[in-house]
Amino acid sequence: MATGSATAGGRGQVRRAANSKAVEVAARAGFVARGVIYALIGLLSLRIAFSGGGRQADRGGAIAEIAQKPFGAVLLWLLGIALAGMALWRLSEAAFGQAGPDGGKPSRRAAAAGRFVFYGFVAYSVLSYAAGDKGSGSGSSDKNSQDVTAKALDWPGGQWIVAVAGAAVTAAGLWIAVRAVLRKFEKHLKMSEMSQKTRKVVSFFGVFGGTARGVVFATAGGFAIAAAVQHEPGKAKGMDDTLRTFADTPVGPWLLALIAVGLMAFGVFSWAGARWRKV
Repeated sequence: MATGSATAGGRGQVRRAANSKAVEVAARAGFVARGVIYALIGLLSLRIAFSGGGRQADRGGAIAEIAQKPFGAVLLWLLGIALAGMALWRLSEAAFGQAGPDGGKPSRRAAAAGRFVFYGFVAYSVLSYAAGDKGSGSGSSDKNSQDVTAKALDWPGGQWIVAVAGAAVTAAGLWIAVRAVLRKFEKHLKMSEMSQKTRKVVSFFGVFGGTARGVVFATAGGFAIAAAVQHEPGKAKGMDDTLRTFADTPVGPWLLALIAVGLMAFGVFSWAGARWRKV
């Protein structure tokens, strides 16, 4: 009995730690960091739309952009630590469930675990870059995508693996876009604490930004499927090349510009999440 009580007490302490003010602050800092990255990617995309060149429009380009600013190294450390805070919060969600009545569903906890891995990797890459490993975090997403695709295509059943992965990314992108259009994000926000005008503004940025983000993911997944079908790793594209393809459409750079502004809108929406997200 004593051992059982001690175990229960230990679990209670872990749960309280996961729900602590420190984890909440870490999560909100993570939303700020995510907003910075998306706002910069959007800005870099906008430059590409009207100049054709410029720095790569992906996380690596955003990190390199920050590094060139005054106190860039300090900013990168802060960004990496904030992203680590986001990962910690997602880990607590995976372990104990999300906020809300249905936050304990296995599917939601599994999704939180996936986000923990993603943000953990991003935080590691940013912190490694800040510590002096310039090859970490700033690499081209296009080259990385093609390298991974080439290796996967050489595996037994590699075409199927790449095709399924591409279909999963496409489905995730469509899911993100549809949820944004349906304003599913509102249930995760403290809407009652906002004024009517603020609610409208936040919802606009959530719909516009989330839709643009979903379109980018879905398009990248489509290129992965094409690489699998044609057995050509070069068909796979990272975020930078995916964004640049929007400028090659009949409407010219204007579609890319619209997506770029949408990504910046998602950055602003992330900052709103830092204030009003239910944690």
